Amino acid sequence: MADFFQLVVDCREPSSMVTFWQPLLGYDVPSPPAPHETWRSWYLSVGVPAEEIEGDGTDRLVPPDGRGVALWFQPVPEPKLIKNRLHLDLRVTGGRTEPRQRRRAAIQTAVDEVLDRGGALIRWTEDEPADHVAALMADPEGNEFCLV
Repeated sequence: MADFFQLVVDCREPSSMVTFWQPLLGYDVPSPPAPHETWRSWYLSVGVPAEEIEGDGTDRLVPPDGRGVALWFQPVPEPKLIKNRLHLDLRVTGGRTEPRQRRRAAIQTAVDEVLDRGGALIRWTEDEPADHVAALMADPEGNEFCLV
């Protein structure tokens, strides 16, 4: 079986997606393979046409401790048109060990950060009997994710 996997996100502007997601996830932007100084240089060296490389070619994030799922923002020509079939849940609270109102306040703080970074709030979900609260968000290209 695989000894490595990554989550691939189709997008129009990979470097913008890296800039949006990096602080939210606390991930690192990896250096390109030596001896290349930029990902663009590396992509050109492996035969990717220059017109297919956006900016300096930065298009990926990796977990800082090497544990977790790497993300690659794959450039595609078409915009996102329908709801994601897969999305990330970002836990920004202590979970159900905290009172629901405290969780909502923590999620609101994260919502404000996402909005400041160019994301959008799609809707709040609150289910008092299930003790659940979450915010459904979208990144700048419309990919959905939840703050829980």
